[in-house]
Formats: sequence, structure tokens, C-alpha cells
Amino acid sequence: MKTLQQIRRELHQIPETGFHEYKTQAYLLKELHTLNKQRLTIVEWKTGIIVHVKGLNPTKIIGWRADMDGLPIKELTSLPFQSTHHGYMHACGHDIHMTVALGLLRQINEIPINDSMVFLFQPAEEGPGGALPMREWIKEQHPELLPDLILAFHIAPEYPVGTVATRPGLLFANTSELFIDLHGVEGHAAYPHQTKDMTIAAASLLLQLQTIVSRSINPLDSAVVTIGKMTSGTVQNIISGHARLEGTIRTMNAQTMTSVKQRIEAFCQATEVAFECQVKVDYGSSYYQVFNTPKITKEFLNFAKDDKSTVSIECDPAMTGEDFGYFLQEIPGLLFWAGVDSPSGLHNAKLSPDEKVIEYLVPFVESYIRSL
Repeated sequence: MKTLQQIRRELHQIPETGFHEYKTQAYLLKELHTLNKQRLTIVEWKTGIIVHVKGLNPTKIIGWRADMDGLPIKELTSLPFQSTHHGYMHACGHDIHMTVALGLLRQINEIPINDSMVFLFQPAEEGPGGALPMREWIKEQHPELLPDLILAFHIAPEYPVGTVATRPGLLFANTSELFIDLHGVEGHAAYPHQTKDMTIAAASLLLQLQTIVSRSINPLDSAVVTIGKMTSGTVQNIISGHARLEGTIRTMNAQTMTSVKQRIEAFCQATEVAFECQVKVDYGSSYYQVFNTPKITKEFLNFAKDDKSTVSIECDPAMTGEDFGYFLQEIPGLLFWAGVDSPSGLHNAKLSPDEKVIEYLVPFVESYIRSL
């Protein structure tokens, strides 16, 4: 296997979007096939990979998940190894995630532990969501590969290398995409009475949606309804017959997500009546909350606290979304942040994680897993 730094840089150059990670899958498979396969079982699923490492005397299976996909963002880092896929970038650190997983897998394969491990290289975390279908496929087709405990990390630009942060219970929010299409009647600006103006309808609906959090959600709860994009019309003297709102919903409680969607649908139905139009709602990709198993997470934080190379932080929950929540929905485990000390944040075209996180994190996680 190549050096981990070289692997990270080569993965960084080939970002691909969800369920299109063909080059990434081929690259990972090539590296995996350089390892001693005496204890390895390699299974492909769509553009993902599942690797089972047999333990010396297994009583359980420990899972480690690494997401694979990049984002449709044009890279602006000026790194010598920047993306060769124009308009795409590993702007969320999944190249780091995969590299750490490969490094950890190599160590566990060369110096086995008693328990078995399963490494899940999961596609489509950024969308449309790979964790839930991967989980269900494993349950149906390869139940022997389903972990009894599952772990993962996410890079954190705001923390220095050597810092890990997490918390028992809720870490990441429930999230859902939101797409609303409004269909009316297009017409000439001089004859508004012969049209059904969807620019006005969409503007009215947008303002109503902003009352959901302030007037329908308990102030002690937390929720976000954001419309980030609104499109309508073609030219200045034609009244628009179609408008589209695109946004996101985020809640700290699964039931609150249901309540927010009910209010959205009620406002859409009212808009249909008020503006004599048709309104269609699509929630796109919806991710379940990341809820860390409290006992496991407290033990992890205690382990990190005792590790001389590590600064451990019990952080606040975040409104970010992660489809790893679907694994934790049924399997005990945790997700933690790992500092990479980048001035630019996640999903930023200038994100540049400090690669020293790889040489720090692989031995730290290996030591933690051996302690289990």
C-alpha cells in the first residue's frame, strides 16, 4: 500500500458525487488488494465497499464507516494536488475519512485484534444518502457483516489537529431537503387578470414559511426552515406561470421534523386556494439525527482524556446533517469530530485540512479500538 499521505492526495484529485464514485471505488479496491487477504473478505455494494477483517477470537463485530463522495464545488485551494475533476471537490473531507479508514484497516489486518471488524466505505453521504440503503442491504443480503458497534468521525476545520469533540446523545440534527414547485398560468404583463402569477404566490409562500419556527415550534425546541433559492419567470414583461423554492429543514427532534413538514404542507394547500394554482412539495433527501449511544460516548471521551496526544471536548449539538444517523438508529456507537485546523470551513471551495490529522488519528483510533 502507498503512504497514507499519497493516498489522500490521489483521492483528493478524483472527487465524485453520490453513487457515481466509480474511480474512487476502483482506487480503494486496488489499494485493498495489496493487503494480505488471509483475514479479509471484500464485498462490493453499488459504488461502495464492505471489508470484513476476521478477529483472532471474535465475540462481536466492530464497525468503522468512511464516506466516499465529493461535492459539486469548483476547488479554489491552489494545492498542487487539487481536483482533476473540474467543478467537483472533496470539500467535506471525505478523502481524509477514506484515508484514515484505509490506514486503520491496514493496522488491524497486520496486527489482528480478538474481535472482528467491518469497514464500510459508504457512497452518497452528501446525497441522495447511502447509509440507509447500505444498512438495509447488509441486513438482507449479508447479515453476518452487520456490526454490533459502529464508529465514525468527521473532520472539524475549527479545531486544531489532536482535538476530538463529541457528546453523548444528540450530536447532529434531523435534516431534510425542501423543493416546492408552484404552477399557475403564464401571460403578458399587460393582462395580469388573465394569468395566475407564481412569482407573487411564491413570494407569499416564502414569507409564510418563515413563521413556522417562530409561531409553530416550542421556543425551547430548535428548528430551522431556510429557503436558499427562489426562481421564477423568464423575462421582465411576462408574468410567471412557474416558480420554485429550494431550501432545507433542520430539527433537533424527530417529531419536530414531522410537525414542520405538516405546517409546510398546510401553507402549500392554502396557497393553492388563495392563488388558484398547483403546489407540489418534494423533500428530497432526509437524514435521521445522529444520536450517540451515551455509555459508549462517555467511555470514548474518558479514553481520549487519558490519551496524552489528544485534547477531548464535550461539544454542543449542531444543526448539520449526516446520514451516519441511520446506522446509529439501529446500532450502538458514536460519531466524533476530529480537528484539521483549516481557516476555511466545510463545503467551502478553499477547505484545506491539515494532513497531520491522518498520522495522528490512525494510531489514536487503533489504540481506542484495541481498548474495546
